[in-house]
Amino acid sequence: MENKKISLEHSKSLELAKSFLGKEVEVIMDRSLGSSHPEHGFLYEVNYGFIKGVKAPDGDDLDAYFLGVDEPTKTGKGICIAIAHRKDDDDDKLIVVPKGVKIDNEKIMSLIHFQEQYFDTEIIR
Repeated sequence: MENKKISLEHSKSLELAKSFLGKEVEVIMDRSLGSSHPEHGFLYEVNYGFIKGVKAPDGDDLDAYFLGVDEPTKTGKGICIAIAHRKDDDDDKLIVVPKGVKIDNEKIMSLIHFQEQYFDTEIIR
């Protein structure tokens, strides 16, 4: 599959994700910490899920990393503090943490590297 750059002005996923910055959301985990990707087999090093009922441009619910929790969980409420913007794929991910948790961009990138290493990703706040 050929990766292509998605300009910030044309990223439907980024536009949708930005509307969640600073807001409280609930993440439903479909890939909890320690689970494996159903197709690619890598392990999820953090909790990963979606915002139920919010359709992303790919037709699935909007994806989210739920950081700041070191154990597998089925759901998590928190604040969307950032966006993992994929410059080569219109499939951005929310970065959600429990209230009061602070994580800088470098730490976010290190936590999500297991999956984002395959994309040209930047953190947007």
